[in-house]
Amino acid sequence: MDIRAEEISKIIRAQIEDYDSSVEVSEVGTVISVGDGIARVHGLEKVMSGELLEFPHGIAGMALNLEEDQVGCVLLGEASEIKEGDLVKRTKKIMAVPAGDAMVGSVVNALGQPIDGKGSIATDTSNPVVRIAPGIVYR
Repeated sequence: MDIRAEEISKIIRAQIEDYDSSVEVSEVGTVISVGDGIARVHGLEKVMSGELLEFPHGIAGMALNLEEDQVGCVLLGEASEIKEGDLVKRTKKIMAVPAGDAMVGSVVNALGQPIDGKGSIATDTSNPVVRIAPGIVYR
């Protein structure tokens, strides 16, 4: 059997060209306790107050109590699904819900997703969930 450098070089080049170098980097933490709809998470050092977090089983949470070594998160879903040791991912998005006239008459969940069977809400406007209330005169 005759091994030629040209063939080896050709095979290696083909493999390098087909190599997919996309890498997903995400910041994750670990649930250390769960109770009363609140999860305590360790390992999310850069999380922002009001940030939307992804828990297992499609459950979302919102970071509220930022401490030095842990984060307190409000669970926006079935808390019984979450257990100690589950991984939690940052979304790097402040939690916001749809806003505007399209919301009038809609029934939505805590994430602003429609649950009334009328379909999606056609609006490009959204407001953060945690924000300073407008002045009394404006209201």
